[in-house]
Amino acid sequence: MAGTIVYLLIIIVMIAGMWKVFEKAGQPGWAAIIPIYNIIVLLQVIGKPLWWIVLFIIPLVNFVALILVAMDLAVCFGKSKGWGFGLLFILPFIGYPLLGFGDASYKAPSA
Repeated sequence: MAGTIVYLLIIIVMIAGMWKVFEKAGQPGWAAIIPIYNIIVLLQVIGKPLWWIVLFIIPLVNFVALILVAMDLAVCFGKSKGWGFGLLFILPFIGYPLLGFGDASYKAPSA
């Protein structure tokens, strides 16, 4: 029972963090809770073309695409690519809230 409560708290913190990240980037926060659409919005935030969504369907390629997206997201918020690596692998339930609720500001990627 305690494990379930901890798991639910982690999920709530992740959703709240992603919601704020999306809002900082000028996107609707509710997009963070819609599967697949949240990836589409995230691709818009980091300036990648929509066809990248196909990369998330291909096994093994999706893993590489996820790494690149996380690193680009970190860069868009003025953080290092290492922060993006941590955002994906180490502590995403801390990284997203830090980006969303912290003082990191969004800067749109240059074309």
